[in-house]
Amino acid sequence: MSITKSPFMELAIHHAELASENGEIPVGAVVIERKTGLLISASANKTIELNDPTAHAELLVINEACKKTGLSRLTGYDIYVTLEPCPMCAQAISFARFDSLYYGAIDKKGGGVDNGPKIFTSTSCHHIPEIYGGIYKKKCGALLRNFFRSKR
Repeated sequence: MSITKSPFMELAIHHAELASENGEIPVGAVVIERKTGLLISASANKTIELNDPTAHAELLVINEACKKTGLSRLTGYDIYVTLEPCPMCAQAISFARFDSLYYGAIDKKGGGVDNGPKIFTSTSCHHIPEIYGGIYKKKCGALLRNFFRSKR
């Protein structure tokens, strides 16, 4: 599937930009109800703000989506993330039972979907969402490169 325009990924990028402005690694994520296109939750990395190494954008939107919907499994929902999820987040995405995962920049060093341990190919993986990587990858990648360049 080729995606050339996605308001959902654009919203995730907006949250990544907010993270960068707050000194956080610029990763944003959103959860969408698949049938209606309704935004359920949106966030960015908040590991510094919350003093929590697990406060990745994906985990924050999953937690909020579960609270808002009253569901522990988000079948019928999609997640959009500006960076390939790390192994921790990929496993949480599997546990949440999302229909689809859409991500932007590829993370050859810390990714857990198409790079690194490839969580969804593991025998311990209970659910595999449809995966669409590389959406807005240039824009998402530039956000990260610019952030880290400014730190050096």
